[in-house]
Amino acid sequence: MSGPSMLPTLAASGEVVVEDRLSLRLNPASLARGDLIVVRSPIDPTAIVCKRVIGLPGDVVCVDPTGLKAPSTEHVLVPKGHVWICGDNMTHSRDSRDYGPVPIALIRSKLFARVLPLKDRIIFRNPMRVLD
Repeated sequence: MSGPSMLPTLAASGEVVVEDRLSLRLNPASLARGDLIVVRSPIDPTAIVCKRVIGLPGDVVCVDPTGLKAPSTEHVLVPKGHVWICGDNMTHSRDSRDYGPVPIALIRSKLFARVLPLKDRIIFRNPMRVLD
């Protein structure tokens, strides 16, 4: 994964993260708004992207609160079995505002922690979720 879509949360490149693949498989209901997830790209199946969960199945979400890609008054119902995802850097992110709701089956993992290599030590920072 690389690119500016998750700035400032994650660096554009060189970021090391710990993924949690098990909890979603054991308990799909553990997925929550605000989680950072790793997803197989719906527009390029060879690519893996990292985005933030904005809406869960049954949620009504604003398509684009920035108004850059759609009027900020446009809303959509997230269908069953899908999530609405966005990059934290919305001006430089290709996400659900472009390709719509993403099937939950494309989710590979949740980000558990960011590992920052600093000289000879490693620091774990958790959680990756933004709380309301």
